[in-house]
Amino acid sequence: MTAACASSGRGGAPGVFSGFTLVEVMVALAITAIALVAGLKSTAALTNNADRQGRLLLGQLCAENRMTELRLARQLPGVGDSVTDCVQAGLTLQIAQAVRPTPNPNFRRVDVTVLEAGQQVVRVTTIVGRN
Repeated sequence: MTAACASSGRGGAPGVFSGFTLVEVMVALAITAIALVAGLKSTAALTNNADRQGRLLLGQLCAENRMTELRLARQLPGVGDSVTDCVQAGLTLQIAQAVRPTPNPNFRRVDVTVLEAGQQVVRVTTIVGRN
């Protein structure tokens, strides 16, 4: 085989072999690494968002269950604060309930805050009337 047969495909001089330089390979690797890191970060963000949405749904279930209990009691809740636990799908959440008087003595304001490890997940507020 002659040197002319091994010439570069880029129209180079005879005897010059084609291929990538070290700089070209390093640039390609850097671009690939940046794309992979961006994909990893977006995947982590999607996973965190799905986890947060699941906890929000479970928190809303706990809060709505507590509000339903108050409505089914068919009596005006007493003014004050209380904390109870709520287990949903194997996750234990704390329900902090605050009952406050209103200007009309026939109604009470009820704030239900659902917490996980001291962090607020969801808060629901309603007015409960005398039945």
